[in-house]
Amino acid sequence: MKALVLFSGGVDSTTCLGIAVKKYGVKEVLALSVFYGQKHSKELEAADKIAAHYGVQLKKLDLAIIFADSDCSLLASSDKEIPMESYSEQLRKTDGAPVSTYVPFRNGLFLSSAASIALSHGCEVIYYGAHSDDAAGNAYPDCSSDFNDAINRAIYIGSGCQLRVEAPFIGLTKAQVVKKGLELNVPYELTWSCYEGDCSPCGKCGTCIDRAAAFAANGVADPALAKGV
Repeated sequence: MKALVLFSGGVDSTTCLGIAVKKYGVKEVLALSVFYGQKHSKELEAADKIAAHYGVQLKKLDLAIIFADSDCSLLASSDKEIPMESYSEQLRKTDGAPVSTYVPFRNGLFLSSAASIALSHGCEVIYYGAHSDDAAGNAYPDCSSDFNDAINRAIYIGSGCQLRVEAPFIGLTKAQVVKKGLELNVPYELTWSCYEGDCSPCGKCGTCIDRAAAFAANGVADPALAKGV
């Protein structure tokens, strides 16, 4: 295999998957989904459907025990409420700290784990969907370009210069990510982004708000909502 894609089943990682499949072909792409103790499994269920849509191999990894002591509001072990407001509104209350939905060093752990799996499968690159909107204001510091540069160097050196990390959206907004995905006919109708696990997206959490704005900026309705996911 050529590429491993960290794959949650959301907009960004699904767009990454579309890019990797176009570049390398279905047989050369491995998708990796991670359960980390989140409050619902809707994204992971979406990942199954999207992997089947593309016909790529999907591996699953359970890292929940590592986050068992975290009080991140996304986790089932936490009694914190998920904020029903935009990230910009949340950041006004954090005094420069990450938002409450930041899972401690999640991307660092995911990428390190993915590196071991990628090397075992002969991959030369790991893709993940970090973008500039998530890094803005230190909301998710492990989505920043500084973090990406550092983890890429660490994995490249630690793999004996066999493996690199690529974050194709690191300098892009979510609206620009969606634009690329629309050009690639990414199956956004199958994706799930909402932090809540109800039958349909809440439309009020930070990621729902960002997602709606990204599709609106491209002049299209969110196909997942149109389908009634």
